[in-house]
Amino acid sequence: MESPLIIRAPLSSAEILELARRDFGDMIKVVVDIKRGIMAAGGELHADSEALLITDGSAQDDIWGANYYPEREPGKRLEYSAMLNIRPARGNRSQEIGSEKVRTELRAVVERIMGAA
Repeated sequence: MESPLIIRAPLSSAEILELARRDFGDMIKVVVDIKRGIMAAGGELHADSEALLITDGSAQDDIWGANYYPEREPGKRLEYSAMLNIRPARGNRSQEIGSEKVRTELRAVVERIMGAA
């Protein structure tokens, strides 16, 4: 497994597929700072990307995790699930992001960087 990368600008289709293949083959773990509009992607654990974003200046309350499957059809590429999403104090008691507002904000960042989700 390679270390996650902070991504601020759109990636090409080839870069996205390479990112997926280098770690899990068909999936990329993504962690999005919904306030700053950036994400960290790749690596074995969402927590590694979370730590990378916090080191870069992100606030933990603004960070949410998901899994991105680039070879699935649009509309089915994102799964809003990660251990770091368990935040009872923020009203999220499971790995799945329950808030439609947070899902929409996360999806917007992913789509700007990676294309249709």
